[in-house]
Parts: sequence; C-alpha cells; structure tokens
Amino acid sequence: MDDARLIENLLYTYAERIDAGDFDGIADLFAHGRIWGAEDPPPEAIFEGRSGVLKMYEMTTRRYDDDGTPKTHHITSNPIIEVDDDGTKGSCRSYYCVMQATPDLPLQAIITGRYEDTFHKIDGRWWFDTRIMFVKQLGDLSHHLVFDLGGQ
Repeated sequence: MDDARLIENLLYTYAERIDAGDFDGIADLFAHGRIWGAEDPPPEAIFEGRSGVLKMYEMTTRRYDDDGTPKTHHITSNPIIEVDDDGTKGSCRSYYCVMQATPDLPLQAIITGRYEDTFHKIDGRWWFDTRIMFVKQLGDLSHHLVFDLGGQ
C-alpha cells in the first residue's frame, strides 16, 4: 500500500475511534504527536503526546453510559495528501463534519470545519505529528461537549 493511502487510513481510523468512544485508541495515534485546538494556540490548548491527547478527549467529549460512545458520526472528506520525496513526512488538508443523534437530540450536523495535519514515519509506520482543528460552522454541541461554549 502506498504512503498516501496509509495516511488516508490514519485519518479514517481517527474518525472510527472517536465515534466508538475509544479515547485510548485515539491517543495511541498521537503517541508521537500533538493536537492544536486552534491555529497558533496558547500553551494550554496544545495537547502533546499520548497522555495529553487522552486528557483532552476525556476533559471535553461526552460519552453516553448506555454504549460508551459520544453518539457521533465523524465524516472526513476531500483529503489532499502530500508525501515528501524521502517518504518520511507528509501533510493533509481535509474537511470534517460531525453528525450526532441522542435520545434528546434529533440527527443533525453539530460542527463542520477542516483539519490541517502533518505526519511522520517512525520505524516504518505513519503517525500524526500535528493536527490543527479549524471550526467553520457550529451547531448544537451541548450533547457532545462536557462544557458549555456559551450561547449553546
């Protein structure tokens, strides 16, 4: 399998794990990386390595007792993947749309935006290096996040 396809599979694995409520599994993908909550974030919005990413999801994302998931469906689309000539670094720009339905929330899009990701290959395996999350549109996040964004 070529490097671009392996990176694309990493994008989809992230979506699969968050929808399953597998925060440990998400954190594993960032064992050699970090998530930035925004472009040029303050230090408290950078979540570094496996433990930092796990902490971020446990602090922010609601999981429901009946199945342990956030009751979401993350759709990642339009990935534009580039791999450096030496095959050890890559990047991707993609869109995301998060759908959610709970007993109290009818099925709807709750947030859209884009990811800007960089990747690095360590011991023959691709890992997230940095994920920057950009928000484009906000819907009702009150059933998804464990905190209030204000106005939600």
